[in-house]
Amino acid sequence: MVIAPGQSIIHCIRDRGAYEPVTEPQEMPLSYYLAKTVPLAFDEAVSRVTAALKKEGFGILTDIDVQATLKTKLGVDIPKYRILGACNPGFAHQALQLENKLGVLLPCNVIVREERPGQTEVAAIDPVSSMERTGNPKLAAVADEVRVRLQRAVDSL
Repeated sequence: MVIAPGQSIIHCIRDRGAYEPVTEPQEMPLSYYLAKTVPLAFDEAVSRVTAALKKEGFGILTDIDVQATLKTKLGVDIPKYRILGACNPGFAHQALQLENKLGVLLPCNVIVREERPGQTEVAAIDPVSSMERTGNPKLAAVADEVRVRLQRAVDSL
């Protein structure tokens, strides 16, 4: 396929499965995460985000040390990076009652990533963005409340 001058590389699928360039302006996608960089050492950031999540009613179900896993499995070195699987049982129960396959999007992942010593990024999934993918409008109220709580946890750092 050749893209003519002035055309975007963004494509749309036609009925026949062929691709056609889209030339009209595209709406920017919603961000899929809530993030903040904090002037904290990595371990302190992990501790503080865990406490902030607890204050908002979340527990940590999983804690994946991505740095250690990649070192062990691939022999590569990356900066400190953890994925915390946060869950608010009440909201999880509500959401599962509305959408029984929603477990594929749970728990709410929160990453803690060392940018450099003394500077750490904390980012949480935006549940509104992820729940919109289900096409179930009944989830909107739950997703909104979870977003508010995750945003408060991130902002409090």
